[in-house]
Amino acid sequence: MSPRPNSLAAKDAAFHFHGYTNALKNEKEGGFVVTRGKGVYIYDEDGKEYMDGLAGLWCCSLGFGEVPRLTQAIAKQMQALPFYHTFTQKTAAVTVELAEKLVSLAPVPMSKAYFCNSGSEANDTVIKMVRYMNNGLGRPQKKKIISRVKAYHGVTVAAGSLTGLPAIHKDFDLPIAGTLHTDCPHHYRFGQPGETEEQFATRCAESLEKLILAEGPDTIAAMFAEPVMGAGGVIVPPRTYFEKIQAVLQKYDILLVADEVICGFGRTGNWWGSQTFGMKPDIMTMAKQLSAGFMPIAAIMMNQRVYEALRDNSAKNVAFAHGITYSGHPASAACAVEVLKIYEEQKIIDGVRDLAPHFLKRLHSFADHPLVGECRGVGLVGAIELVKDKKTKESFDPKLLVGANLVRMAHDHGLIVRPVADALCFCPPMVATEAEIDSTFDRFARALEDTETWLKREGHLSAAA
Repeated sequence: MSPRPNSLAAKDAAFHFHGYTNALKNEKEGGFVVTRGKGVYIYDEDGKEYMDGLAGLWCCSLGFGEVPRLTQAIAKQMQALPFYHTFTQKTAAVTVELAEKLVSLAPVPMSKAYFCNSGSEANDTVIKMVRYMNNGLGRPQKKKIISRVKAYHGVTVAAGSLTGLPAIHKDFDLPIAGTLHTDCPHHYRFGQPGETEEQFATRCAESLEKLILAEGPDTIAAMFAEPVMGAGGVIVPPRTYFEKIQAVLQKYDILLVADEVICGFGRTGNWWGSQTFGMKPDIMTMAKQLSAGFMPIAAIMMNQRVYEALRDNSAKNVAFAHGITYSGHPASAACAVEVLKIYEEQKIIDGVRDLAPHFLKRLHSFADHPLVGECRGVGLVGAIELVKDKKTKESFDPKLLVGANLVRMAHDHGLIVRPVADALCFCPPMVATEAEIDSTFDRFARALEDTETWLKREGHLSAAA
């Protein structure tokens, strides 16, 4: 259906090229244009209200709009100093304040913070840092990076190579050389019959070690891992997984990079997903909830060992010849500083812990539905995976786009969720109430029933299912 003439959707179709979008479909139909937000709700150009069940893109921890402290902090900084860079020993005062605060919040001892503008950019920069580090240490062969199948670490050339999703690679000539992928730690999908979570974790660790030995331990520099694999479908690691993975990495002197872009700043019920799952990273990347989605900003934190290697090589080379114009932008840094104050003063993370049991109860209440294979989650992030057959775990034919169709039906009921194939992801703002969580899942329930009806009507599901 074509958009109304002269509507914002029609202008979008005419002028806007989107990411993660079928461009031909958008050209014909126009985009979904959001004009304002309030609390956990957003509103389209016609004024229709939608519950945003994914906090924008996993980032709007404090909801949409109506956070005067943030707009005031950003405006005050813009009036005092709208821009300064971080090249050649220069920086803005507020950027120093943010660096100090982040290092103080680290789950394990960290030495320095470096700023970027997105999670993709942060992970891409870490790859460069790791190469620079090992060249400086006289280990030029120690450069390969391990990621995991279904991981999501971004979309730049290097970070996109680490992302373990085929669509991110197809026709982009990715992955680049030097990136490796080990097993996805999804027990529901990849566990063997009768295999416990702990046994599956052991097998994942053994598989990782085999990969390292096959490639040569002296060629592997680092492993990137999300505490919870967010954009891969909210995959929660099996029990003992990171304990066993880290033992392998330590054995072969391989750095652990924790990608906290989605998990960081309270999403799993702790400041860091690393704390929730016992990770002790050498390097961390973070973004999204660092600014509650209000401003673009990301950060890298590194431990003293990594910092010293970068420092000493920068002295040899006169400078660490890498930098980003908007790294540590004063307005973004001011926003992040204020966000962190709000998290602490309003005990937002305590609120996540209080609300999580209700969120997870509602999430898991769908487990008995005939279309649902698995409900999974931790803190205030979760997913519901749809299957054609509950007993065999058989998935629907990907061409049916079952997950995408459910999202469309949820949209009709005023709910925004995100599909990863046929897994529907939930990540509500961390300030949501129990009533708003109930509304989210009530709307999802109606969309799920619509999806079941559609599948039966089209003959893709038996009437008895």
